Amino acid sequence: MSFKFEEISEIIKSRLDKLNNINYYYEGKIISIIDGIIRIIGLSNVFLNEILELPFNIGYALIFDLDKYFVSAISLNSYNKLKPGMIVKSTGNVLKVPVGNCLLGRVVDSLGRPIDNKGNLNCNKFYPIERESPLIVDRRYINRPLCTGYKAIDSMIPIGLGQRELIIGDRKTGKTSLVIDIIINQKKLNVKCIYVSIGQKLSSVFNIVEKLDYFKVLNNTIFVVSTSSDEAIMQYIAPYSGCSIAEYFRDNGEDALIIYDDLSKHAISYRQISLLLRRSPGREAYPGDIFYLHSRLLERSAYVNYKFIRKFNSNYNKNSVTGSLTSLPIVETYENDISSFIATNIISITDGQIFLEHELFNSGIKPAINPGISVSRVGSSAQTCIMKNLSSSLRTSLSQYYELLNFSQFSSNLDNNTISTLNYGSKLIEILKQKQYCPYSLFKQILILFSLKYGYLDDVNVDKISIYEEKLYNYACIKNSKLKDKINISGIINEKIIQLLKNIIISFKSEILI
Repeated sequence: MSFKFEEISEIIKSRLDKLNNINYYYEGKIISIIDGIIRIIGLSNVFLNEILELPFNIGYALIFDLDKYFVSAISLNSYNKLKPGMIVKSTGNVLKVPVGNCLLGRVVDSLGRPIDNKGNLNCNKFYPIERESPLIVDRRYINRPLCTGYKAIDSMIPIGLGQRELIIGDRKTGKTSLVIDIIINQKKLNVKCIYVSIGQKLSSVFNIVEKLDYFKVLNNTIFVVSTSSDEAIMQYIAPYSGCSIAEYFRDNGEDALIIYDDLSKHAISYRQISLLLRRSPGREAYPGDIFYLHSRLLERSAYVNYKFIRKFNSNYNKNSVTGSLTSLPIVETYENDISSFIATNIISITDGQIFLEHELFNSGIKPAINPGISVSRVGSSAQTCIMKNLSSSLRTSLSQYYELLNFSQFSSNLDNNTISTLNYGSKLIEILKQKQYCPYSLFKQILILFSLKYGYLDDVNVDKISIYEEKLYNYACIKNSKLKDKINISGIINEKIIQLLKNIIISFKSEILI
């Protein structure tokens, strides 16, 4: 019996169509399971960070290492039921997390699963946890301020939208308290906040959630939590998941702020995984790619241009202010040692650091920011015009004060210039003190800094400055509310605004007794 060529061709095509409808997997066999590290042979066509399906609906594993003869994966679920000889399947997918406005006000784990007992998420969009950072041509010059509400930061260490500013200091120096206040201050500024908790107690995280709920800013915040009791892999992927969640807002032309609390614990979790994978240890037993671990994370923060956003949102208006992602990583030091391995790595990646000092904290100066070591490499470019005008000499004045303070301890006869500098410095330090959960608006900061610069505090005692500050602000809001709104919105300065501020302070001092 003979067949024509056309008949043979049709038979082959029909059989190929049937084969295309079948879902084929690349399968491998487990050869060992040690501390959550699963070694598999037979997976010849897989890639790094691919998701593997474990047998009997146990869950999934993440490919972490590709060897010549086997693949090493880490279980994302309990691995107690796994045994050598079991078959695993490749999925061809990378790990993704849900993104969108549906996450606002929620607490999720490293995989984006809710842990706040508020029901399931209704998210239709997913981002991979590992994404490329924006190219240089996609970035814009950082020139918009992220108002933290702290006088010490906004005046001397300004942070811009799209910047990466490290918060570093010993344990119990107020690092977490500082970022909580920054989150509270973003409520009226329409900046979405993502708080990534790495290796903390779950009770501590929910205390922060309750505090933000009390100040009615929880609906503007997303919590990504990996607790101290979680596996090392969950602590490792938490900041990448949080960054992808934050990038959704940036990609849609909004401003987002992400806080990593803290990256020193993240590095420890990666070191644990690397040692289990038998990778060569380096300095302090960290693997050689520990720098790349954090650089590829923090490089994803940027102030992006219009063309970049159009890739994700075709309806984006060209005249709108473009999106940004600002990072505030936290690193814990020991005995103020900022020269440790992880600290120096992240300092070299970020655009500056805010150093919190134990001695200042214990002496009652809160926030305990050391202005000598703290720096912002963006600088005054991220300040409003009026703040730039009033804060230009503050750092110099503080340096002179501390130098003269040490000198004056050994001398009883001081000249008038030295006494004047010491008085000015002591009042400046008192001004920069701030209570927790009390972020200041720009107008409130400007009033007290203006009073200091133009000599209206010369006749006010140091212990009366806080009272003066509150009364002056309340008086100014009643006397000229339009000026308050103008400064808060535009931040401009001219001779007219200077004269209006002088008139308010003069009339306040004549009418109100301190």
